[in-house]
Amino acid sequence: MNQCRTEARGKFAVIFVEGEVDLSWSQQLRKAVLDALASNAEVAVNLAAVDYIDSSGIAALVEGFQHARGNKKTFGLLQISKPVMSVLKLARLDRVFVLWDELPTT
Repeated sequence: MNQCRTEARGKFAVIFVEGEVDLSWSQQLRKAVLDALASNAEVAVNLAAVDYIDSSGIAALVEGFQHARGNKKTFGLLQISKPVMSVLKLARLDRVFVLWDELPTT
């Protein structure tokens, strides 16, 4: 079951994503990311419970990264599942995104 919810964790808005992020569902992720960036300076997307992500899901994350960078906000990916990390590495986006095992405290 796909789910996307945002929670405040300290100074971060953390978007918890679950399930499969594909073309039929990536717009929900995109909206959650852009909504969080509209009202928060620091946003993390927790991908620990994502079983699958396709190019449309990656595009939603890239759009969030670009929006954050353009507005001098912090945006990173948190606790990335193995399937998502495989896609990020294949596209060499593991070198572009900020990747965290845990939320930074400073």
